[in-house]
Amino acid sequence: MEDSPSPSTSTSRQSKKAELSNDANVTGNGGSFGSVNEDLLQNILARLPARWFASAACVSKSWSSVCNRILTRPKLSSALSLNPSLSEAVDDVLQKVLCEPIRPHFAIVNVGSGFDLEKIMHLIRKTLGCNIPIIVTVSNGIIGRDALTSEFKEVKWGALFSGFEGESYARNVNEGILLTVGYLPGLKVEAIPLRHPTRIYSSVCVDDFIKDIKEYSASVSNCPFPVGIILFGKANGDMNPVMEKLDCAMPRDTVIVGDERGCFIYRSGNAKRNTIGSLDAIALVFAQDRDRSSGTFHYLFGNIKFHVALSNGVSPVGTTYKAASVRTSNTDCSTWLTAKREGQQQLLDGQSILDDINNLLENHIASPDLYIGVIKNRKVSIEGGKPTPRSCIAYHGVVGGDEEYLYVDGTGMKTGDIFQFYYSDPNAAQASVTKVHDALKNIKLKGEGNNSCVFGGLVFACYGRGESFFGCHNVDSSPLLECFPGLPVAGVFCGGEIVRPFTTMISREGSHVNCCLHVYSSVYLVMSYTPPSMGC
Repeated sequence: MEDSPSPSTSTSRQSKKAELSNDANVTGNGGSFGSVNEDLLQNILARLPARWFASAACVSKSWSSVCNRILTRPKLSSALSLNPSLSEAVDDVLQKVLCEPIRPHFAIVNVGSGFDLEKIMHLIRKTLGCNIPIIVTVSNGIIGRDALTSEFKEVKWGALFSGFEGESYARNVNEGILLTVGYLPGLKVEAIPLRHPTRIYSSVCVDDFIKDIKEYSASVSNCPFPVGIILFGKANGDMNPVMEKLDCAMPRDTVIVGDERGCFIYRSGNAKRNTIGSLDAIALVFAQDRDRSSGTFHYLFGNIKFHVALSNGVSPVGTTYKAASVRTSNTDCSTWLTAKREGQQQLLDGQSILDDINNLLENHIASPDLYIGVIKNRKVSIEGGKPTPRSCIAYHGVVGGDEEYLYVDGTGMKTGDIFQFYYSDPNAAQASVTKVHDALKNIKLKGEGNNSCVFGGLVFACYGRGESFFGCHNVDSSPLLECFPGLPVAGVFCGGEIVRPFTTMISREGSHVNCCLHVYSSVYLVMSYTPPSMGC
């Protein structure tokens, strides 16, 4: 399964290989096992756990050929464990994920802050090997099927939860793990870091990051642009300038999803890409394998496609405003501003603006979270090239207001920027989930016509959503679970949801404005496969 196993793993494999080789030479009433009909042999090997399957592929050329036929189709395997013991939790998910044949091309591990990332990484690499990219992240919660019970769960740290031994309690100790492993024949996968050395402007670092992604894609593919990127940002970072440049640099069919804020470690498949130092983000990059251009390769493996959908969870409230003055506080990464209603001259302080918005929301039973959506018209330059005009909407959480300023999270605003208030709205989110359900059903219907099938799905949901937001469980996962029963589904609760391509309608002008970083949303990445001749 792994290209360069550890000594202990190698010894174990040699032992298994010897056992399998001995079995292959056993003589019975029908002759040697090695002369078994290939269809029967394929049926037997397809039932092996991944570790035994990897050993079986080494027995002989004919067995290797049969194993290759079994794994011509892509596969996503995932499992979660809430066992409070780190080693036992890792063992739970590894056993479940590797219970069937798979050759890992990448692994994503999402854990609670109660688990040690380096220990997790060591245990995962010990089993999966050192030649695949592995990303371990601390998440606000995990989504997936329990490794022991197969029950589907959406778990937010700190939420009331039925625990490991059945007791109900508030899960304040953030212990749990979600392991997702993918096998994607026809694609190459690598982890590429966004480095941020001291005394280097972040803009230059982002340019280098984009260059690294394009160079990797070009080295394994006939195209410098990847098929997709799963992106994880750091907790105190700002992904707005990163996504601004990525959005301009990549073609529209390059899919980007991820978690805007978190904590992570990684290991690349190529050890030269492993770096020590300050990192702003890590990208799992999926690029077409250049060998797919050959007719033989395409005949064997077909085509993999990524699809994205978004469930929006905020609604606009009130009129639009124009920023009159903008101050930035670098100490707490916040913005202080005054504003005018668009088309009017009266200068408004923060308290006056919030009073107007709160009056409009007075009929709401619960106090919603407030944001401002700022339309930013900027020019973006990549690698010193000619600046390109770009319009996007950026969300900033509202901290408060007084008789002088309105205070919001984040920076990047300018005097003259237009903005509108948005509030977290479970009714809008529920309606949006229904639309996602219909969109995913459409993917399924199209697949029935061209022999395509969906083989995996990922969910990136805002931490503010979940059962406490909707009043019932597993709502964010329901479009995937209902449209594709039995589909391997994995996900996390995020500190900010990344999705591209996607647009947000700004009703003020009736035009589409790019939006790659969302709030109170759920992002869905669906992976489909079209075989060359036969259906799934």
